[in-house]
Amino acid sequence: MTARPRPHLPMRPAWLCRNCAAPWPCGPAQLDLATEFYGHSIALAFYLAASMQEAIDDVYGLGLRPDLSAMHARFLGWLAVARRPHRL
Repeated sequence: MTARPRPHLPMRPAWLCRNCAAPWPCGPAQLDLATEFYGHSIALAFYLAASMQEAIDDVYGLGLRPDLSAMHARFLGWLAVARRPHRL
């Protein structure tokens, strides 16, 4: 019997990965999301934008000021790379 791998999901309000403790979405979460939303890139962008807004709200809720450009890069910046066609 093999153990199922733990999913890379966000832990709020810190928005760190529950599995690897990296800022979410971590690399494995990005791969999982790209696979889950394959062919539905607009839906993925909306999901990540909503997640980014929740993360920003959580940072403000902790009494801190979020770095909005870093949050954008973290949540949405990798999408353009995920959509590029693979070249042989």
